Amino acid sequence: MSIKKTEQIGVNQYSITFDASKETFDAALTKAFKKAAKNISIPGFRKGKAPRAIVEKMYGKEVFYEDAINELLPSAYEDAIKDFDKTIVSRPEFDIETIDENGVVLVAKVFVKPDVEINDYKGIEVTRNVAEVTDADVDADLNRVRERNARMIEVTDRASQMGDVVNFDYEGSVDGVPFDGGKAEGHDLKLGSGQFIPGFEDQLADRNIGDEFDVNVTFPEEYHASELAGKPAVFKCKMNGIKFNELPELDDEFARDVSEFDTLDEYKADIKAKLTEKNNKAADADVEEQLISALNEKLVADIPEAMYENETENFVRDYDNRLRMQGLDLATYFRYTGLDLDTIRKQMRPDAERQVKTRLALEKIAELEAIEVNDEEIEAEYSRLAEAYGMETDKVKEVVAVEALVADMKVKKAVDLVKETANVTDGEKKAPKKRATAKRKSAKKAEEAPAEEVAETVEAPADAE
Repeated sequence: MSIKKTEQIGVNQYSITFDASKETFDAALTKAFKKAAKNISIPGFRKGKAPRAIVEKMYGKEVFYEDAINELLPSAYEDAIKDFDKTIVSRPEFDIETIDENGVVLVAKVFVKPDVEINDYKGIEVTRNVAEVTDADVDADLNRVRERNARMIEVTDRASQMGDVVNFDYEGSVDGVPFDGGKAEGHDLKLGSGQFIPGFEDQLADRNIGDEFDVNVTFPEEYHASELAGKPAVFKCKMNGIKFNELPELDDEFARDVSEFDTLDEYKADIKAKLTEKNNKAADADVEEQLISALNEKLVADIPEAMYENETENFVRDYDNRLRMQGLDLATYFRYTGLDLDTIRKQMRPDAERQVKTRLALEKIAELEAIEVNDEEIEAEYSRLAEAYGMETDKVKEVVAVEALVADMKVKKAVDLVKETANVTDGEKKAPKKRATAKRKSAKKAEEAPAEEVAETVEAPADAE
């Protein structure tokens, strides 16, 4: 198989004409016949035993052409594009130019990586904003540690109040008709946590153990279960038990129990130092985000739509993998959020576009700066990956091609160059930007109680490096 000709037919779009020889086509026809023969009935022959010549005489020589094309096409195309000097970024669309007993000529239409221009990528002006660590920040961190070390105390002498963990039974109905998932027994809920729809938890306060009562709420208009959205509901409830978290005292003994320090002041100083380090890392990440945004604005390229679509699909697959690691998948996620695949794609499309542009910009910078990677650096990167994934280095080399590794390393060096040459000024002390996240509902809780509105957070794949 070889390329007969290439022709540019649009912006970053080419047609590649290639052929398969008579011998290759004949071999594919033979395979196609053998696969189909067992199902062919010809008068005078047992089923599947008619010679190929007889079958072709009865049905025409072209009877096996389509199957033969499908047989030879993948390898023929892969062989042909080895001689193509551009990077293909889309799936090919195939046409048959000619086909007969002498062979076949095929045409593949593809999009290729665009030519890129980028200037003024050195000396980009950015501002580094570091959030100042306040006493309130330290106190908040301390309180989180206190919460983790709290003791759960049974309450028997008072009514429930916000902040308590109550155990209760409930059964919900709309217009007097119970609905699926609206019933549970022995359900634990921290009042004020916001896990149930607005107004629900407030009505569980000021209740005594053994009380039976109704909770009247209205499902939000945007509720994920469309049959309940916007409808008033009544939940018949019974209070089974009340508990509250008793927080440990903030003193030196507490510091010794939860840390390596002997005094509370030492522990607070350590917390402040760690928060300061965290804020500095956040500021550095924000600087890099500013630089990436600037590079994308300076990029000049006619980028094929296929590149954006492919990267969006990569993001979707990555997100699905993240969900699976936490016991969900996209199908379950869609069921409990009311979203669908097209909506997820739309949500991820902007980040996918940013990723594509960033990669093109950095690859061009690496080319303009003649960035290279030596053998020692390559081996060090393979070793780093092996350690990170708990694999043998040789196994990593089997799954990560050296060409792809080198390309990524050059991009990283280009990032470093842009950062090193940037004009960074210190800005005002302010809170760091929050990273984009995508919310999902807990599958178990969603099954038990459609009234619940909040569960865990899964970080959306939005990094662009």
